[in-house]
Amino acid sequence: MAAVNDTTFTHAVFLLTGIPGQEDVYLWIAVLFCTLYVILIVGNSVILFIIKTDSVLHEPMYIFLSMLAVTDLSLSIVTGPTILGVFLFNSREISLHACFAQMFFIHFLQSIETSVLLLMAFDRFVAISNPLRYSSILTLPRIANMGLVCVLRGVTVKLPLPLLLQRYRYCRANVLSHSYCLHQDVMNMACADITVNNIYGLVITVLTVGLDSLLIFISYLLILKTVLSIASRTEFLVALNTCASHLCAVLLFYTLEFSQTLVHRFAKSSSPLPHVVLGYIYLLVPPLMNPIVYIVKSKHLRARIIKMFIKLWGSLSPRCEMRDKNHRPQQVIPS
Repeated sequence: MAAVNDTTFTHAVFLLTGIPGQEDVYLWIAVLFCTLYVILIVGNSVILFIIKTDSVLHEPMYIFLSMLAVTDLSLSIVTGPTILGVFLFNSREISLHACFAQMFFIHFLQSIETSVLLLMAFDRFVAISNPLRYSSILTLPRIANMGLVCVLRGVTVKLPLPLLLQRYRYCRANVLSHSYCLHQDVMNMACADITVNNIYGLVITVLTVGLDSLLIFISYLLILKTVLSIASRTEFLVALNTCASHLCAVLLFYTLEFSQTLVHRFAKSSSPLPHVVLGYIYLLVPPLMNPIVYIVKSKHLRARIIKMFIKLWGSLSPRCEMRDKNHRPQQVIPS
C-alpha cells in the first residue's frame, strides 16, 4: 500500500455536486426535494405517533415498523442539510471530517435498514408458521435485543470506513459526484492505493446486504411453503396479504441497493447524470414510500390514522365556528 506521506498537500474541503447540467432549474429541483422531505418526515412521524399512542399497535410487527420509520427519519436528517444546501443556496463546501461523519451515518443507517427488513421477514415467518406462539417468541425484551444487535453490527462493520479514509491525503480533484458523501465517492479522491478500501467495502456489502437479502429470500421460501399447505383459499389470501407491505418494501430497497452498488463499482458511463439521479432515487424513494405502502396495506394502521384525523378535525371545527362567530359583524337595529 502506498504510504500516507506520498504527497505533502491535502484538500481541506470537498465540493459537493448537485445534478450536472441542470443548474438553471436548481430552484425547482429544490422545491421538489423540499416537498419529498416534508412528505417523508410527516409520513414516518405519523406512523411513529400512532404506534406510540395506541396500545393496540404495541405488537412485534408494528414495533419493527417503528424501527424502520426511525431509521428513515434519521437518514433524512443526515442527508437533508447538504442536499437542500446545494440546491437552495449553492453551498457546496464540506470539511473532510464532516464528510467522513456524514458518510458513516449514511452507510450505518442503510445497514440498519437492511437489518430491520430482515427482522420484519422473520416476524412474518413466525406469525404465519407459528401463530399460537407468536407473542411468546417475539417478546419485547427479545425485540429490544434484536434491535441492539442490529445497531452493534452496523457500527462494527461501518465504522472502519471513515477510519480507513482518514489515513490518506486528498490531492486530486476534490469534487464529489453527489450532494452528500459516500464511501465509493470519497475514496476515489485519495492519493494512495485504495485496494484495502475497495476490498473491505465489497466484503461488508456482501456480508450485510448480500447475507440479509439471502436470509429474507429463505424466509419467504419458508413462508410460501407454509402458506401452500393451507387448505382454505380465504386463509391462504389473508396469510399472503400480511406479507404484501413488507415484500413491497424489500423489493424497493434491494432493487435500488443492488442497482446503486453495480453502477458505482462496474458501470462506466460518459455521462454522470444516470449515476446521480439513481443516487437520489435510492436515498429518497424507500424512506418516502415505506410509510405510504404500510398505511395503504395495513388495515389497522389505516383505521387508526383515519380516526386520528377525524378526531383532530372534530377538535378544530368548534374553534373555527367560535372564531367566525366572534368576527361576525353585529346587526344594528334601527331605532
